[in-house]
Parts: sequence; C-alpha cells; structure tokens
Amino acid sequence: MAGTGEGAAGDGAFVFVGGRPSLDFVATLGKRHASPVERIPDGDALARWLVLEGLVPASLPVADRELGRARELREAIDGLVRSTIARTALEAGAIRVVNAVAARPDLPPRLAVDAAGRAVASGGAGSPAQALSSIARDAARLLGGPLAARIKECEHPDCSLVFLDETQSGRRRWCAMDRCGNLVKIAGYRARRARSV
Repeated sequence: MAGTGEGAAGDGAFVFVGGRPSLDFVATLGKRHASPVERIPDGDALARWLVLEGLVPASLPVADRELGRARELREAIDGLVRSTIARTALEAGAIRVVNAVAARPDLPPRLAVDAAGRAVASGGAGSPAQALSSIARDAARLLGGPLAARIKECEHPDCSLVFLDETQSGRRRWCAMDRCGNLVKIAGYRARRARSV
C-alpha cells in the first residue's frame, strides 16, 4: 500500500512506504528524531493498522497487554534496523525480543480471488499475537538476509522513516519522492535562488 512521507502524516496517520511489513510497523512511531508521533496509541489503532497492512482481513480486538508487546516488538525491530543501517553491533536484547515473538505461530496464508478472477494471496484470519509473529518473522528474514544491505532511512532531515530500497540502481534516497523528496528539492531550489538574487 502506498503512503505519504512523515511530513504529510504528522497527524498520526499511518504510512506504508517501507516495502516490508516489519519496516511499515517501525513507522507506527513517527518523527523519531523530533517530537515522536505515536500512531498506535490504543488497541483499536493497532487493529486498524493490521488490516491496512494486509496482514488480517478484518479488525481484531487487541488487548492492552498485546499493545504493549506490539510496541516492544516495534522498538526492537527499529533498534536492529538502525544498527543494520549504521553497520554497528546488534543489541542482543532486541534480537531476543524478535526471536521470541517470531517463535510463536504466525498467521496462516489465505488464498482469495480478486475482482478479475485471479488468485491472490492475502492475510489470514488469526489473533493479534499471530499477526505480531508474522511481523517478527518478516523482520528476521529481512535483517538476516541479503536485502538487509538495502534498508535505508529517508534523507529528509525531519523524517525518520526506513524503507527497503528495491530500485535497480540502489540509489533511492527518500521514503516517498512525492513528499520528502520534493520537499528537499524545493528547499534546495529556494536556497540556490536566494543566493543568486
């Protein structure tokens, strides 16, 4: 699902620019470098995010305990992602959190038919704990595989979103060109124009 950059979603709206469920999950806490924006303040918000991410077909009730576990998983993934980007040592505690959640049963895949009559894979019905396990497994596969080197942070100075750079050249710089990329380019243009006047 396409989304906008953090600058446009500062009101707490969900953003889906990471390219992987685990990276989109990290984005549920926005503006990490400034005044953090909690996008899953309650269980209902987490339930909506799970549906919008495509992990489950319908909203599931999320208890406070599960919300706490979700946030713990999100921060563990965030720490591992940022260590991977910076090429620094991974924190053992964060690895334990991801592995513990990933060890639980995850969501079963579900085969559905789209409007054109084609078979499509979609999220299966399950529990919030199973959805979190699916996110943790995605993080483990991503961070432990060859694509880990293609995880980047948006270069907009006010954006903390991370994404998987799937471009052929590997030169993607922004979470979303239509938001952060354009803002930086406009600011650069204005600065150059001010210097030339």
